[in-house]
Order: sequence, then structure tokens, then C-alpha cells
Amino acid sequence: MKKITLSLVTIATLSCNAMAAETLEEALTEGDFSGVFRTFYIDRTYNTGATINRNSLSIGGYFGYETAPLYGLSIGAKGYSTNKVDIHGSANESTSYDPSLFGDGLDSYTFLGELYMNYKRNNTTFKIGRQRLDTPMAGSDEARMLPNLFEAAVLSNTDLKDTTLILAHVTKETAGTFSNIYDNSMLGLQSGYGLGTVAAQSGNFEDMGEVALGAGNDTDGVTAAAAIYKGIPGLTLQAWDYYAHDILNALYLQADYGWDCLLNSAVKMNASAQYIYESEVGDELAGDVESNYFGAKLGAAYNALSGYAAFSTTGSDDATVTHGGIISPWGGMPAFTQGMVTRHMFFADTDAWKVAASYNFKDLGMPLVATAYYASFDIGSANTYQSGTAWEAEESGLDFSYIPESMKNVEFKLRANFTTDFAPGTDWDEYRFIVNYNF
Repeated sequence: MKKITLSLVTIATLSCNAMAAETLEEALTEGDFSGVFRTFYIDRTYNTGATINRNSLSIGGYFGYETAPLYGLSIGAKGYSTNKVDIHGSANESTSYDPSLFGDGLDSYTFLGELYMNYKRNNTTFKIGRQRLDTPMAGSDEARMLPNLFEAAVLSNTDLKDTTLILAHVTKETAGTFSNIYDNSMLGLQSGYGLGTVAAQSGNFEDMGEVALGAGNDTDGVTAAAAIYKGIPGLTLQAWDYYAHDILNALYLQADYGWDCLLNSAVKMNASAQYIYESEVGDELAGDVESNYFGAKLGAAYNALSGYAAFSTTGSDDATVTHGGIISPWGGMPAFTQGMVTRHMFFADTDAWKVAASYNFKDLGMPLVATAYYASFDIGSANTYQSGTAWEAEESGLDFSYIPESMKNVEFKLRANFTTDFAPGTDWDEYRFIVNYNF
């Protein structure tokens, strides 16, 4: 969750990171280039009766430029691209290729994903246009090749001591490549992608209401307000409220606290709690919505070793509720218990557990961080994915990140997840190899 809170707070300091320009020429020539060049390979083998394998390779990423601030104003633009490498020749694309690296129809595509103006005056920052957002219930969710992006206006202020206030209005979204795996399904609606994401793929920015619920559900967008407070040593408090016009209101609360272990001060402890409440508003385009989610996490770190255990529970829906569980159609995935792929913790009547451990081999002379985890989802029959069926889904996984000393801008990642009963009888083994060159 640190990434979620810091990503929007960073908006307030964007103009401070570049040297202020005194002329238009200086603003244009003294700005910053940035981006990521990415190679992504994914391989998934289903073990459901007949063994089915699908795999894909893509090359692309994103690259852009932001001018130096002139009288507090800077302008930025960034292009995004994913390009399919033909590794299957004439093979059937729908069964041979994994769709999560591409756009609609497994196509390559390139588009202008960010185009914004950013203005900073004293402790207030205003950013408007196409941009990347990372907030608890609407975010980039960069789980595959390209992230979600938004058309939005974001105002942030830090005048109050130890406090960041944020007000945002989001009108449109283009769904990242991960959305291609959900195909406008009920599974997607509670896993970060709505019933209209196919229209919003391949760089097409669509109305937030239509992304959530499909064509014909255009709305006035999503208005969000947040307060983040860090005035107590070791404690961070944040509160977010999202008003999705004519759909729902979502309240998100989170508290994080860190302290030295009383038995051994070298052991750093941390605890977190999160809560989500959703209810229908306005024209109730999603029908009746009434849902609660609670999560908690306890962790510890000692030198190079860290780990945590987390639990979450989502309430069971009432017979009159159209969508039980937590609706999250705009890339918001803040849950402590989510797996690398399995995001069933938002299903109605579901309890989830997760344990994870990481080790940093830096002190042993190797720039490698290794992580292992296990997650379990006890799903009640009130869920909307397999309505009327209760079952237990499990996921375990590994995550390795290697950044060579000689190439500190390059990261090599190897990720793997192994699922059992994602849906009853649906299992798979999945491996990903990713190379990121950051500049």
C-alpha cells in the first residue's frame, strides 16, 4: 500500500524535482525524459483434464518528456506501446497466445497515454489531463505489459502540517493489457476490471460509467477526496471517499503502524488495517450495492528477512443486492490478501488468508530479492462468480527481482504462481519473465 499513498502524494512535489526555468526555451530544453523499456514473456499451463498451454512474448513499454516548470507550470506527454512477437506462427491465436500482454483481439498497439499540465504554487499542485493514477480503488494495476491510464483533474495540498489533502475528478479510463483476460465478466468486476473494458482497450479512453458497467451507462465520472496524515511517529492514516456518480459510493480507510520489537529492537514490526464500505447512489446503474470488507496484516523484518501474515473478510450479500461483495472496476486492488492472480477476496461471503516472506541477498553480495507466498480463499455460495457454489481456492507463488550492480537501471524479474481451484476444477501453473530498463 505504500505505493498507493505515495503515488498521488508525489504529484505535490513533481515540479520541485526539476530545476525551474526562467524562459520558455529553458522550460523546453531542461525538462526530463523518463520511461521503461520492457520485455515480457508469460507461460501458463492449465491442468484441467486435458493439459492446455498458452504463452506470449511482447516488447514495448512507455517513454515521455516533462518540461521544466515555468512559473510553476509544466507540461508532460508519454507514449505507450505493446508489440506482439509472433512465437506461434499459424497456430490458433485464441488457444496458443495468452491475451494479457496485448490489446483487443490480441493486437499490438501504440498510443499517447499521458498528456497533462501540472501547476504548482507553494503547497498546492494541480494536474489535469491524461495521466497515471495509483489510488486504493482506482489505479494503474501494472500487472502485465501496460497499465490502466485515466483522464482526470487532481488537486493536492500540504498546507496542514503532516497532512496531504487530495481532491480528484476522473472522467475516462483506458484499460491496461491485463484487462484483456477478463472479457467484460462478473469476475472482472470484482477483480479490478468492469463490464465494459473491452471497449476501453487498445488505448481507447472511455467513460468511467461505461468502463464499469458497459455501453449505455455513461455517467459524470468518479469524484474522489482523500486525507493522509503522518503526524504521529510510526503511524500513517488515510481516508478516501469515491463517489461514482449514479453507481456507488466507496469509502476506503487504512491505518499503518511501525515500531521496534520490545524484545529485540533490531526486529522492526508493522501492523496494518483496511476497511471498504460500498453502497449504491443516484440512478443505481449497478443495482443494489451493499458491501463491507475488512483486512488486517501483521509483519516483521529482521536484517535481510521480512514477512507478514494477513486476513480479510467480505460480508455475505442480501437477497435484494444485485452485486454482492466489493465492486472494483477501475483497477483498484488494495487488498492485503490478493494473490498474484487470484483476487477472490472481494467475493461476497469470503474469508481469505495470506502469508509471505522475502529475503534480500544484497549483504551476501548478490543483488537479488526473493519472495514466496501462499494465499487461501474460503468462498461462500453468495459469490457472483460461481453463484450458489461454495469452494476453497488456493494460490502459492514465487517472485525474484535481480538488479545487476553493473546495470542498475535494468531489472530482471522471474515470477511464478500455482493455483488450485481458481474456479472449481480449474488449476494452472504460470511463469513470467520480465526485463525492465528504467530511464
